[in-house]
Amino acid sequence: MLQTNLSFHRITKMKGRQRRFRIHPISQSVGFMFLFVITVLFFLSAGKGDAGEKITIGEVEDVVLMPWRVKLPARIDTGATTSSLDARDLKVKNNMAEFKLPKKYGGLQLRLPVVGWLEVRSADFKEKRPVVEIMFCLGPKLIHTQVTLNDRSTVRYPLIIGRNVLKDNFVVDCMHSHCLPPSCPEVPPQ
Repeated sequence: MLQTNLSFHRITKMKGRQRRFRIHPISQSVGFMFLFVITVLFFLSAGKGDAGEKITIGEVEDVVLMPWRVKLPARIDTGATTSSLDARDLKVKNNMAEFKLPKKYGGLQLRLPVVGWLEVRSADFKEKRPVVEIMFCLGPKLIHTQVTLNDRSTVRYPLIIGRNVLKDNFVVDCMHSHCLPPSCPEVPPQ
């Protein structure tokens, strides 16, 4: 049987007989719209999980090293796998790293346990750097992470924040800097 209109039919069997019901075109479009909305909502909520929304940060942000409450600028580097902290006069003995922060940021002497070693390669060099665990406040988040230690006196920023920190929490807007001042509850307002 050839249909001349574009409406759909529903066929059901009742006690050996077939019954044909015509689905009205308006009902059909409402059904498709409902299905479309449900599908869109599913895909929008699928990627979020329990992590919540990601926080947008700029290419340079101020952070506060905890528990020392030392404020310093950090370069956000999506090309760096691991974060890196400026460590002056670095000495490693008995699996403990002793170093100073730059004088510009207080020159604080720190002593932290080495949790591993990371081989860093570039076009010019290859070296092994000690890895330590630190906490810092970036925007509203208190982050506990691993960083490599090396003398960064020849570069502008004492801290590089790499993908090991960025991947689950942040989106980087390269057109802006200083988007979020440190605002963790552990950091006193400045």
